[in-house]
Amino acid sequence: MAQTITEKIFSQHVGREVFANEIIRCDIDMVIGNDITTPISISAFNLSGAEKLANPDGFSIVLDHFIPAKDIASANQARISRDFAKKHKLKNFFDEKDMGIEHALLPEKGLVVPGDVIIGADSHTCTHGALGAFSTGMGSTDLAFAMISGGNWFKVPESIKVVLSGKPGLHTTGKDIILEIIRLIGVDGALYRTLEFTGSTIEHLSMDDRFSMCNMAIEAGAKSGIVAYDEITKEFLADKDLAREPRIHYSDDDANYAQVLEIDVANLDPVIAYPFLPSNGHSVVQAVADKIKVDQAFIGSCTNGRLADLKVAAEILKGKKVHEDVRLIVTPGTQKILREANHLGYIDIIVDAGGVVSNPTCGACLGGYMGILGDNEVAISTTNRNFVGRMGSRSSKVYLANSAVAAISAITGYITDPR
Repeated sequence: MAQTITEKIFSQHVGREVFANEIIRCDIDMVIGNDITTPISISAFNLSGAEKLANPDGFSIVLDHFIPAKDIASANQARISRDFAKKHKLKNFFDEKDMGIEHALLPEKGLVVPGDVIIGADSHTCTHGALGAFSTGMGSTDLAFAMISGGNWFKVPESIKVVLSGKPGLHTTGKDIILEIIRLIGVDGALYRTLEFTGSTIEHLSMDDRFSMCNMAIEAGAKSGIVAYDEITKEFLADKDLAREPRIHYSDDDANYAQVLEIDVANLDPVIAYPFLPSNGHSVVQAVADKIKVDQAFIGSCTNGRLADLKVAAEILKGKKVHEDVRLIVTPGTQKILREANHLGYIDIIVDAGGVVSNPTCGACLGGYMGILGDNEVAISTTNRNFVGRMGSRSSKVYLANSAVAAISAITGYITDPR
């Protein structure tokens, strides 16, 4: 019987054919924790009486939300993970010495590979589906169960086939594609389903674009996002010491889908998600007409903190200055991205323009630190959520956009079309 790529990944792990809506027990290739969620998992692990991890090489802890620590509480949280990692001689523990935002760092390290089943106690764990893997967020106690047993229970999700056609225009990116999808189907339009991205557009999308798309699948309510392995995936993985041999799967032509969604990307403008939902999407042309003044421009996060984002920002900012009324904050996804951007001259251009470059952190995105908004302030941001109070004050407003829009808006002081 025909299967989707997601059904095939689970079938290989279970050892028999499985299909959407089945409840299965499945081994997990990579479990991911961070400094916010892992201490709860560690507590549950210890309370269970467990003495060792079921699969230590398949467990990663990445301290990325409040590192370096922003206060005493966050320092103590990090200490719990550090002590646990030391006690269990955890190989895949990433702290300040080799830091990065988890969903940028693990693909960079080759720790997540095609065909994997991956879970993390962070909703944007679905990012890793860009590699042709099943990857999803779970709760901290679910994480603890996987730490103890090496697996977990899953309901195999139905899939929505997203057929993307045409070559994206100038400054239309994976971020715009996923914002358009969320605009069309809503924040619960893919509830507990997989968004499977297909079509002729895929060959024009870099891995950075694909990571952005899969990252925000959760913003449509999806359990996961996924892009099948191809030459672009192969090239991305070529220089990495992979944790496992990739297992390549493709959906059958006659696989069963809950829905098929078709989008002509060639005619898609950059998309701006207005407050207070990622589904509140509008063309950048409309945003320009609305004359939206911004106080802060932010480029970074697990959605858009990759080298391509810093490259486009530098190209737009070169020889120009950030508007006197705007703060530009740039957060590279990992130390490696920061180093590469520095080597290529992007960091000098950003700083010369009046921007500030922070350490890799999730801090600004969740309103923690390194870019909190004050009362009534407005941000144009490459992050993934714009709920009430998401980046700071409950009276602040966040407009979601791609990195080119954020960069040009930092110069003009208003949301601006970069084309």
